[in-house]
Amino acid sequence: MTGRVALILGGARSGKTARALALCAEPPHTYLATAQALDGEMETRIAAHRAERGPSWGVIEEPLDIAAALRGVEGTVLVDCLTLWLSNLMHHERDVEAETTRLIAALADTSNRVVLVSNEIGLGLVPMEKLSRDFRDAQGLLNQRIAAAADHVEFVVAGLPMVMKG
Repeated sequence: MTGRVALILGGARSGKTARALALCAEPPHTYLATAQALDGEMETRIAAHRAERGPSWGVIEEPLDIAAALRGVEGTVLVDCLTLWLSNLMHHERDVEAETTRLIAALADTSNRVVLVSNEIGLGLVPMEKLSRDFRDAQGLLNQRIAAAADHVEFVVAGLPMVMKG
């Protein structure tokens, strides 16, 4: 990875989190989780992610204010994932543009290495429902803004990373 801030993009089950973990191999490292265990299936997914990381990782669970959570953390921070963060922001009717601006400012202010994971969801069909279209559009704009702020961007397909920037 080149630079201090990296964005790892990919589709569902593309290997993007495994790639991000590989970029954060040296401790100290902190996993900043945006997921919430709102049902049994998410509890299982979160447990699998914990097992994949291992015990050397610090963990911060923050579904909404990841800009504030980045402050005061030492070492490398893995933010997983921006897609769930966006979903949380929209669910809580937060100003996505303002929160994205806050996150980009926090990325510029931190001296830590930060690796952010996000889904690329705009490669499929146009969704039929307005909320789905709004989410797809917001995700695309969020990814563009974070990619512009990042020093390094990769797109992961079938477990294979392709360097897009850096």
